[in-house]
Amino acid sequence: MIPWLKTGDPFPPVATSLLEPNGLLAAGADLSPQRLVTAYRLGIFPWYSPGDPILWWSPDPRMVLFPDKLKLSRSLTKTLRHADYTVTLDTAFDQVIAACALTPRTGQSGTWISMEMQTAYLRMHTLGIAHSVETWRAGKLIGGLYGIAIGRAFFGESMFSHATDASKISLAHLCAHLVRREFGIIDCQMETTHLASLGARPISRDDFRAQVATLVNDGNAPGRWPEDAILDHYRYGTE
Repeated sequence: MIPWLKTGDPFPPVATSLLEPNGLLAAGADLSPQRLVTAYRLGIFPWYSPGDPILWWSPDPRMVLFPDKLKLSRSLTKTLRHADYTVTLDTAFDQVIAACALTPRTGQSGTWISMEMQTAYLRMHTLGIAHSVETWRAGKLIGGLYGIAIGRAFFGESMFSHATDASKISLAHLCAHLVRREFGIIDCQMETTHLASLGARPISRDDFRAQVATLVNDGNAPGRWPEDAILDHYRYGTE
């Protein structure tokens, strides 16, 4: 059994998370900005299906990507330097989270990004805590991602792609932006072969929480990211 949280209740210790399913910690409470920020600071995130109660997770191990360790294939490097695309930050958060919710995914019959989740993260975006990266071609949004930034830690939530490598382009530019701002880690939550191919790797929950505990209290106050901060990062070989 896992504890049921009421509004205002603290999270239980993450060490009490279940082994199966891996990391399930608690249920209930709410998706207020205060609750979400507290969760991420503790290495906890919400993940549940529409119609179900809010479920809180802290898996062990934890998949992470260090921004300066992104692996770029030869073909992706060529795309980043020469393709006809534009990348922006924080210009279309609502479109990105909606596309993440609606884009079909292999092996999944639906989405966990309910309207309740979208509303909660849109509110976080207005507070300068949730951010998006958008990839455009000919004025059309073809890929993107969103997540939470606290201090020098970025907690990735979801990404989508409507064209070849569009989400990878967004991720590459996110990493470039985070390196520039001296972020130390990107939380990828669960382990996948796709993330591993890009340089992400699993670390222990204790290691993850120790790193996050330092990074979330170090620099980078909330606020909107400059939309053109990374526009030409790869075009001119500054990587």
